[in-house]
This record gives sequence, structure tokens and C-alpha cells, in this order.
Amino acid sequence: MFEIEYHRMRSAQLIREAAQDRLARDAARARRAARHESRDGAEATESHIGRPRRHRQPRTA
Repeated sequence: MFEIEYHRMRSAQLIREAAQDRLARDAARARRAARHESRDGAEATESHIGRPRRHRQPRTA
């Protein structure tokens, strides 16, 4: 009887931990997506500055 109760408690604990891990992954994914969107918007505005890129000379060996 003790083993069955222990198994049920352990199973419930693992389910709770899995749910918490899933929430953490979703939050990290949402932060990454928001950062990616803001970076895309910044790149779109910076790409039209009109400043020519500086071409560097290749390094000599």
C-alpha cells in the first residue's frame, strides 16, 4: 500500500515539474521572439541610413 501512495505522489510531483518546465520554456521562447522582433525593427530603420560600409583591406600574412 505504501508503494502505491509513493508512486502516486511521485507521479504528481513529476507532472507538476513538467508543467513548470513547460511554462519556463514558453516564457523564454516569448522573450526570444520579442527580442527578435525588436531587433528586426531596429535593423530595418538602420539599414536606410545611407552611410557606405567601410571595406577593410585584407590582412597580410
